[in-house]
Amino acid sequence: MRNRAISDLVVPQGGQSVWLVTLSAAAMGFLAVFALALAVSAAELARGWSAQLAQTATVRVSAPPAEIDEQVAIVLDVLRTTPGIAEARELDSAEQGALLEAWLGPDLPLDLLPLPRLIELTETAEGPDRQGLRLRLSAEAPGAVYDDHTRWRRPLVQATERMQALAIVALGLIGLVTGTVITLAASASLASNGQVIAVLRLVGARDRFIARAFVRSISRRAFIGAAAGTLAAMALFWALPDLGGPLEPIAGFGFRGRSWLLPLLIPPFAMVLAWAASLATAYHVLRRVT
Repeated sequence: MRNRAISDLVVPQGGQSVWLVTLSAAAMGFLAVFALALAVSAAELARGWSAQLAQTATVRVSAPPAEIDEQVAIVLDVLRTTPGIAEARELDSAEQGALLEAWLGPDLPLDLLPLPRLIELTETAEGPDRQGLRLRLSAEAPGAVYDDHTRWRRPLVQATERMQALAIVALGLIGLVTGTVITLAASASLASNGQVIAVLRLVGARDRFIARAFVRSISRRAFIGAAAGTLAAMALFWALPDLGGPLEPIAGFGFRGRSWLLPLLIPPFAMVLAWAASLATAYHVLRRVT
C-alpha cells in the first residue's frame, strides 16, 4: 500500500497515455479470451472426434439382390466371432436414409436404388486384427469392405490441431501487440512528465525509484484493463445459448468445467507483461531525459 501511495503521488493518474494502457489492455484481454476459447475448444473437439471414431468402424456389403441377405448374415457372423469387436449391427433403411439425406436430399426414393448394406461395429479398447479381419471378410464375403474411419479421422484431427495452432499464434500476436502498445504508452508518459522527473531528481530521487513508480502505475492500469476485458468476454460466453441440432459441431465452442479458470490467468499475465515492457522502457527513457 505504501509503494502504491508513493507511485500515485509521483506519477500523474490522468492523461492520454494512462487511458491508452487501460483501454488497450481491456481490448487485448477481451480478444485473448476468444483466442483461448478457440484453443481449448479445438483441443476438446480433436479429443472428442478422435475418441468417437477411434473405436467405431463400418462394413459395407455389396452383392446382387438375391444374395445380399446371405452376405450380410455371413458378415455379421464373422464380426461377432472376431476378438476385439464388442458389437455389430446392421443399419436399417431409415438410418441409411438419414446418413444420405445431407448429400442426396430428403425426397430421394432410396428403396428404388441398389444401395449397399451398412454394418456398424464397435471395437473394444484393444481392437481387432484389422488386416486379418479384412482377409477373412474377403474370403467369406467378397462384397464386404471394412472401413475403420482412418481416412476420416486423420483430416478431422489435423484440422482441429491447425485451429489450435492458429489460436496459439493469435495469443502470441495479442501479447506482442499489447507489449508494444504499453511500451509506447510508457515512453509517452515518461517523456510528457519530464518536469516531474526533473523535480524528483532535484530532491534526490534516483532513476530506480522513478522507474519503479511509473512501472507500478502502468502495471496496475494494465491489470485493471485486462481484468475488465476478460470478465466482459467471459460474461459473453456465459450468456451464449446452448446450441444444438444442425449447429451441434460448434456447440462446444467456449469453456467447459475447469477450463473456465484459464481466462483468469490473462490479467496477471497482462500485468507481468506490462511490468517487463514498462520497466525496460523506463530505464531507456530516463537515460535520455536530463
